[in-house]
Amino acid sequence: MHTLWKGSISFGLVNVPVKMHAATESQEFQFNYLHKTCQSRIRSIKKCPSCELEVSTADLVKGYEYEKDRYVVLNDEDLASLEQPMSRSIDILDFIDLKEIDPIYYQKSYYLSPEETAQKAYRLLCQAMEESGKVALARVTMRSKQHLACLRVFEEGLVMETMYYPKEIRHMDAVGERVVPTEAELSMARQLIDNLARPFEPEKYHDELREQLALLIESKVAGENIKVKAPAKGRKVVDLMDALRASIALTEKEKGHVKDKGKPKSSLTPRKKTVKSAKEA
Repeated sequence: MHTLWKGSISFGLVNVPVKMHAATESQEFQFNYLHKTCQSRIRSIKKCPSCELEVSTADLVKGYEYEKDRYVVLNDEDLASLEQPMSRSIDILDFIDLKEIDPIYYQKSYYLSPEETAQKAYRLLCQAMEESGKVALARVTMRSKQHLACLRVFEEGLVMETMYYPKEIRHMDAVGERVVPTEAELSMARQLIDNLARPFEPEKYHDELREQLALLIESKVAGENIKVKAPAKGRKVVDLMDALRASIALTEKEKGHVKDKGKPKSSLTPRKKTVKSAKEA
């Protein structure tokens, strides 16, 4: 697996050299814009609207818009002055219970694997964390940005989730007013949830839109012309209680007889983007 970053996990006086790997990959299809007439790929051109000239990468600088159409420029020297001295270290700050972290804080997952010389220390940390039931809150600098992160045991190894800081989380108060449901509505909603409750089986869930898109692309490549079945439109719900009763009646019939129905399969896999090594500050 491709290594994105090398560093070490640091807690107390213990130092565990590790390598970082992407834990997930995008399954989305990447499209390019083509010229309709000749189907040549369109090239993105960086052009200055004031000078009306094409600009090369060497002529670009980073600017922050502090007021409308007013920028302050930060050069490489300015950014270098903010470099973190421990940019190659995942510094554990605290050990906490996983249930205390709401999923809204998570950004992206990375696998951490040990260097050859750190196998024993790595396994020791994994086992100690698993037996204690704790996860680690840590600080790590990647791509010149300092991240809050969560380290936890997954499939007998360590996975690191980068996290949002509290100030980056928007609060629900800004969404709108809250309506209080009746006790009868709550009772029926709880019953519906109980009827739909299942053990988590991730393999039974499919990206149906992606599968249909894969079939459509395959048919185009083969010179065929198929029509993808449009999704069924949901029924208009007029009364909440009527909808709850109907849903409960339906789930009562299906309860205990839920099976994962086969989905149309496609051998087409989106081209994976080459992941470049992350250059740390």
